[in-house]
Amino acid sequence: MGRRVAVPLPAQRIVSLVPSQTELLFALGLRTRVVGVTKFCIHPTEARQSATVIGGTKNFDFDKIDALQPDLIIGNKEENYQEGIERLAERYPVWMSDISTLPEALSMIRRVGLLTQRAEAAEVLAAEIEASFSVLPRVAEPVPAAYFIWRKPYMVAAGGTFIDELLARAGFRNVFGELGRYPEIKPDQLRQAAPQQILLSSEPYPFGEKHVAEFQEICPAAQVRIVNGELFSWYGSRLRYSAAYFREL
Repeated sequence: MGRRVAVPLPAQRIVSLVPSQTELLFALGLRTRVVGVTKFCIHPTEARQSATVIGGTKNFDFDKIDALQPDLIIGNKEENYQEGIERLAERYPVWMSDISTLPEALSMIRRVGLLTQRAEAAEVLAAEIEASFSVLPRVAEPVPAAYFIWRKPYMVAAGGTFIDELLARAGFRNVFGELGRYPEIKPDQLRQAAPQQILLSSEPYPFGEKHVAEFQEICPAAQVRIVNGELFSWYGSRLRYSAAYFREL
């Protein structure tokens, strides 16, 4: 993002504005130094009990953050909003990630380790994730698939997203890969794309079995499946479990 951030080392009062990076901080043994998290930071389960909840990823409670007096705030370009980040950066060191590929996710893990003086633990974690993906079998003919993240309106993960890269690593070809980011999709577009599989993510929209028939009616020939959205989109320590999950899929 072209920003220079001066961070005091070691940072003792960290606010995390991103669920997957909150989980990463805890995985690196930083529980006592994480003082603020979002309401969506559901992993680990104790995160919202041991730290102050400072609102959502796109609506910060600035008074709560000010009360915490953080010496490091960690955010993400996609998950947070520019106005809020700029306001925080006027007063605090705000370190941002911007991730759309697995190598970028691994780099983020290592850099967070450096920032928090947990470089060795971060390297072990990143190497474990890298190794798990390196042994995923290559698929000769990727399965044409559509990955839905929202309902009313229907929205998919398309090209240029972290999910799109992980779909490819899992053996799928994104039928909407030529589109950008998270476009709205009409039923006729889905029919025309003719995916062999329709993947309904468990987040951010909580798709469930009750929605399968809805998509089956649009594409009767497709296999409609509910998938674990965290393992396709969380780019922190949860990636440890993604490769094994993709093997099952």
